[in-house]
Amino acid sequence: MPKFVLLWTDVALYLIVLAVLAYAWRVRRTPTLRATWARVAHDGPAMCAAVILAVFAVIGLLDSVHFRPRLPPLPGAAADAPPAYAPAARSLLDTLLRGTVLTEPEKTYSAPLRAHQFTKETMLVDGKPVRDFPRLRAGGAHLRDTATERLPDVLRRGGLGLLAGAAVAVVAGLLLAAALARAHGEWRQALRDVLQGHTDVRWRAMWITFAGLALVAGLLGGWASGYHALGTDRTGNDVLWQALKSIRTALVIGSLTTLAMLPPAIVFGIAAGYFKGKVDDAIQYLYTTLTSIPGVLLVAACVLMMQVYIDNNPALFDTSAARADLRLFLLCMILGLTGWAGLCRLLRAEALKLRELEFVQAARAFGVSDWSIMRRHLLPNVMHIVLITVVLEFSGLVLYEAVLSYLGIGVDPSMNSFGSMINGARLEMSMDPMIYWNLGTAFAFMLALVLAANLFADAVRAAFDPRTRRFRPRRRALAAPGLVSGVFAVSPVPAEARETSREGEGPDGSPPGDDDDPDGASLRGDSRRDSRDGPEGGGRHE
Repeated sequence: MPKFVLLWTDVALYLIVLAVLAYAWRVRRTPTLRATWARVAHDGPAMCAAVILAVFAVIGLLDSVHFRPRLPPLPGAAADAPPAYAPAARSLLDTLLRGTVLTEPEKTYSAPLRAHQFTKETMLVDGKPVRDFPRLRAGGAHLRDTATERLPDVLRRGGLGLLAGAAVAVVAGLLLAAALARAHGEWRQALRDVLQGHTDVRWRAMWITFAGLALVAGLLGGWASGYHALGTDRTGNDVLWQALKSIRTALVIGSLTTLAMLPPAIVFGIAAGYFKGKVDDAIQYLYTTLTSIPGVLLVAACVLMMQVYIDNNPALFDTSAARADLRLFLLCMILGLTGWAGLCRLLRAEALKLRELEFVQAARAFGVSDWSIMRRHLLPNVMHIVLITVVLEFSGLVLYEAVLSYLGIGVDPSMNSFGSMINGARLEMSMDPMIYWNLGTAFAFMLALVLAANLFADAVRAAFDPRTRRFRPRRRALAAPGLVSGVFAVSPVPAEARETSREGEGPDGSPPGDDDDPDGASLRGDSRRDSRDGPEGGGRHE
């Protein structure tokens, strides 16, 4: 039985997952929140991005289950001797990848899908020194004649991987059709609706994205069974393995840093806007002074002080992973506690507007305490700004970590991250021949993660911001008898036919005001109705 190890960031990620599940349960029980998130589900690019983010999240969570394997007992050891464990901690992702070429290091650089080293070495052949490219230890080690066997073997393994990925995609499509058939009673009709895009949730776009990811994963997995699919770096480590291990670091940086900046931003922002006067002046002076200090210098000073403490107390860490993890956790706290000024400004401006509205004035007239007003009336009405900022800041922090690691003040050098990969590849692009795969892999993974986060953030902002929601085209599902609503709801007409303009007639020839808005106020731009719109589309919390 291995000994499980709980790192600081592991616990934080588990708590984040529990918080997300609790929020999903609240969304399911709240009609206004459910309707708002349904607008996100109507956005095809956002749902494609959600699939990519979910895959990244699964990889990060697999890499967050750490344990120390139990070592076999020594010869002649007593039966009641305490068990011994390995000094290095492993993750569940390492265990799943064990046995592949990904975990087998080489001596130095090797190009993708090659069986020989990238650089020449002096070798003894028949007692004579020869300058040539040596064979790799793991990549292509099963080949006898690399000149004739390598290309057919690469094609065969890649084809088998593509077939496996296609099979996974087909099975996922059948399971989706079965879930829809269970809700509607006919699996053929459900499969037809998915393929034609006649569902309220963009299942077709999500399935196509999942199928593409399955094909790519199958292709890389097939190649990784015998080769270094994306090559190796200067120290001989597999580049694809480093990229997969860097996903967890990016998720930790993006999520924990964002959560660390929420408490000071929310408390100071709402307090400054509600109390005004001297409280507002003091808070403005605080974040103005904080933002006047160069961010990189402030973070560098805090990181150096943290590193001095870690170096002076080595007895606090039983493994090197715990030491590197504490540095990562404290780096997230530093970035969060030095980057809350932007959100604080937004919440202060919103609180200044909300404190003058009638329901806040009425609560004050009835003698409700100031802190109860801020907690029960102001906080729920600024949560859309908080949610939008959290999603938008995630991608920016992932890129910021790459900059800090490139400058040498980021994560621990022993921890994999995209910034460390870029930092290690800064001299490789000037070599002849050029070594491109280390930087290219980091760029591709970061592009996928950041682009998916930005697309999802745009959909969340459009759904939760009442000022932008009014100017988007309205999608309207024409309900038919016998159809159910919810996640697996099916619309009887294609999505393109359900697009209506703001000022045109509806699909049934009705005037611009629909059934949910009989007086057409949302299309005429009634200022009184717009001033009462809450962050969740259901009016302000009073």
